[in-house]
Amino acid sequence: MGQPESRGDALGSQLPPGQRHQRGWPVTHYGPVPKFRPERWEFRVFGTTADGDKHRWSHEEFSALPYGTVEADLHCVTKFSMTGAEWGGVHARTLLELAPPAPSVTHVMVWAEYGFSSNLRLSDFTAERTIFATHKDGELLTAEHGFPLRLVVPHLYAWKGPKWVRGIEYMTADRRGFWEERGYHNIGDPWLEQRYSYQEERGDGPEL
Repeated sequence: MGQPESRGDALGSQLPPGQRHQRGWPVTHYGPVPKFRPERWEFRVFGTTADGDKHRWSHEEFSALPYGTVEADLHCVTKFSMTGAEWGGVHARTLLELAPPAPSVTHVMVWAEYGFSSNLRLSDFTAERTIFATHKDGELLTAEHGFPLRLVVPHLYAWKGPKWVRGIEYMTADRRGFWEERGYHNIGDPWLEQRYSYQEERGDGPEL
């Protein structure tokens, strides 16, 4: 299960094509920063689950899930790369174990505040270093960087890991998310420089 580690691991500090090393962490997002209300916040897993049920965690319950860390770079489609960060939070594989998908599931839609969404192949979501991050380098994320929860998928461009995540939907067929409907590549592999939908080849995604 899962995706092979990114080519960046094998290539050491080499960056994907077209990327530049970034000192610090720029704030990039679309729309306003949502206000966090812990008493109203919940994380949901729904769609084609193995048991047919929806699964929910309050913020307190989600915070009590097993905590893990990964060291991984962050590659933004705007061409900056932040390297060597430690991300702490809940591994995607932990949620897959707690709320498994049905055998027919092939893709996941990650849902965030304001109805924002990003689609992933199940193999990308189950990769060893895919993590729902609450911390970076041992400190809580700031609101501007996605607090209380953002997804990090190190082997794909950063837009595939939304900020302010609220849940995941298991799907039996691919469906484009917010940016994928607006001209970004459906897969988003930075080592193949898959930035825009016009670069897609047959089988890379649903028709626009």
